[in-house]
Amino acid sequence: MDLDKDELHHIIQRAIALKNSPMLHNDSLQHKTLAMVFEKSSTRTRVAFEVAMTQLGGNSIFLASADTQLGRGEPVEDTARVLSRMVDFITIRTFEHSKLELFAKHSLVPVINALSDDYHPCQLLADMQTYFENRGDIQGKSVTWVGDGHNMCQSYMNAAQQFDFQLTIACPEGFDPEPALLAARSAHVRIVRDPHEAVRDADLVTTDVWASMGQEEERKKRLQIFADYQVDEEMMALAKPDALFFHCLPAHRGEEVSAAVLDAPNSVVWEEAENRLHTKKALLEFLCQK
Repeated sequence: MDLDKDELHHIIQRAIALKNSPMLHNDSLQHKTLAMVFEKSSTRTRVAFEVAMTQLGGNSIFLASADTQLGRGEPVEDTARVLSRMVDFITIRTFEHSKLELFAKHSLVPVINALSDDYHPCQLLADMQTYFENRGDIQGKSVTWVGDGHNMCQSYMNAAQQFDFQLTIACPEGFDPEPALLAARSAHVRIVRDPHEAVRDADLVTTDVWASMGQEEERKKRLQIFADYQVDEEMMALAKPDALFFHCLPAHRGEEVSAAVLDAPNSVVWEEAENRLHTKKALLEFLCQK
């Protein structure tokens, strides 16, 4: 939401160009350094950021919170003031979104949300690139989110406004997105409790695990609550014949998605994962030029 629609489209198109033309892998980030402050575990996000910096001529430094003074109680503000005097960008993967915002407030350089409990915007850049590559512009299309109204869902809500598509959210009562955000995105977002009805005639169906990082103790309870929200072949058959299936991964086959759907021809989850790399390149280049 910090970028306007033209800037977002520019990043998507640049990511596609970087993917399709390896010769564009120049030294656009030469002598630039990215600090990666991660309090949550990661595979795709960490690898994508590190490889993006390397391929564009820059460097990255991975900082697990336990290995920094943050892990010993240094105020977020102080770490931000110091770290941002030494590097060119900072990306943070954390729990409380407020911590990320506090860090950004006191940073002298751009701060990227690599995932918080509220949002996962970098994933949406990759998702949008994947849709654009496979089906063209997503404007005016029908997208269905099935599952918990958590950070991925809330980032889809922001994307619905920025890319001008209609989002239907299928989630059990008690697992809705934040009411204030839902009210703010009401022109592009609606909630439908019945997941089968929600996916009807959708151009894109997407989901995520039912128990995210930090919710492991709730897993057994969540499996029962979300049992009717598995995206399976019967559910996908209600979407448009050429509907795509997305998942940010890692996926739990047999829980939020059946193995048959995850591995079906219209599932583009592996492209979606790869595009994390290309969109991060484009995003870092964009921030470098700001």
